[in-house]
Amino acid sequence: MLELRYRGSCPSPGEAVSPPPREGEAAGGDHETESTSDKETDIDDRYGDLDSRTDSDIPEIPASSDRTPEILKKALSGLSSRWKNWWIRGILTLTMISLFFLIIYMGSFMLMLLVLGIQVKCFHEIITIGYRVYHSYDLPWFRTLSWYFLLCVNYFFYGETVADYFATFVQREEQLQFLIRYHRFISFALYLAGFCMFVLSLVKKHYRLQFYMFAWTHVTLLITVTQSHLVIQNLFEGMIWFLVPISSVICNDITAYLFGFFFGRTPLIKLSPKKTWEGFIGGFFSTVVFGFIAAYVLSKYQYFVCPVEYRSDVNSFVTECEPSELFQLQTYSLPPFLKAVLRQERVSLYPFQIHSIALSTFASLIGPFGGFFASGFKRAFKIKDFANTIPGHGGIMDRFDCQYLMATFVHVYITSFIRGPNPSKVLQQLLVLQPEQQLNIYKTLKIHLIEKGILQPALKV
Repeated sequence: MLELRYRGSCPSPGEAVSPPPREGEAAGGDHETESTSDKETDIDDRYGDLDSRTDSDIPEIPASSDRTPEILKKALSGLSSRWKNWWIRGILTLTMISLFFLIIYMGSFMLMLLVLGIQVKCFHEIITIGYRVYHSYDLPWFRTLSWYFLLCVNYFFYGETVADYFATFVQREEQLQFLIRYHRFISFALYLAGFCMFVLSLVKKHYRLQFYMFAWTHVTLLITVTQSHLVIQNLFEGMIWFLVPISSVICNDITAYLFGFFFGRTPLIKLSPKKTWEGFIGGFFSTVVFGFIAAYVLSKYQYFVCPVEYRSDVNSFVTECEPSELFQLQTYSLPPFLKAVLRQERVSLYPFQIHSIALSTFASLIGPFGGFFASGFKRAFKIKDFANTIPGHGGIMDRFDCQYLMATFVHVYITSFIRGPNPSKVLQQLLVLQPEQQLNIYKTLKIHLIEKGILQPALKV
């Protein structure tokens, strides 16, 4: 319904609303006024008032087609739909885990590309939902500007990463020096160009919907790009900070599904009717145990515990270091109730195993709320899955809805409780300074070490 903002008699439901006559004009108006009024009425009839829309008015998105391979369909044709879905999910889960192990073996750079690919696909799935829901409005430049903003935000975040971790490489390339020096200004200029294009695309009587979709794009960028950037930051701290949190979420997803499938009786939350308390509790204990064991195994290898660094001399990423105390076995005294159970007073653990309990607890208790949030989102737009990319699982976003929340927690956890000064990063920053600045820092550091008694003062002849 159109809102009436001027005085006069109320029109009938099918009657067009005409603006009041201007001062000095006849009540009937001239031909130009009538033409303008007719155009505005046509636009109003086409778009209506967005505020009057309710959840039931949202257009339904066509159901995704079944992309299950024909060989699986034939092999599982005799099973009920419940068990057929169980086998499809199980087979494809094992396939994805195997591919994940292969990418881990290929190194940290391939993991970064994997994160980037997942980010782009998740962004595509969310933006596509917005386009399908509101496609009848023919929003100008909506998809073009959405992808343009994705490019701008990725340019900003990945440029920051290059400046932080590839300083020595940048020093050798004059073109890159210019881009890094003015990186933030260039990023801001690119964003401003998109902002101006959005303003120029605004259509009369259509403003509110366009601003809704502008906000849709920016929230999607916040969910996907920002979180994937944090995932890569965690990876640079050491592959173990990437693998344990991600594998804990995967473990919780799998074990909660299995416990719920076989033992689930009590519904957990209305947003996800298939989620049960039995699955939630079983997933929690399984994830904590898994995280503790995975932390013990991975802490033994430099490949997983050393920070990922770029070595300009070999032109590749390396993971070689002297493991910190966090990844060295320590002896701990057990509390009295555990002494009685384990029948020993002391135990040797990696300190990271203690941190893994916090990570696993978050993955199993708070992480699922990312999935509940996604369930509410899908219910709001009457869809079952974000896409049909993975048979039995839905879209990529359906598999990674909990991972994004986990990435933020891990980054906050590292910066709050773990991270100290990074000598490699400090050295990278020193190498890009002017020679006079480097010499001043050298003299200051030398005086400081002499005062501490670490260096002997030079003897005057």
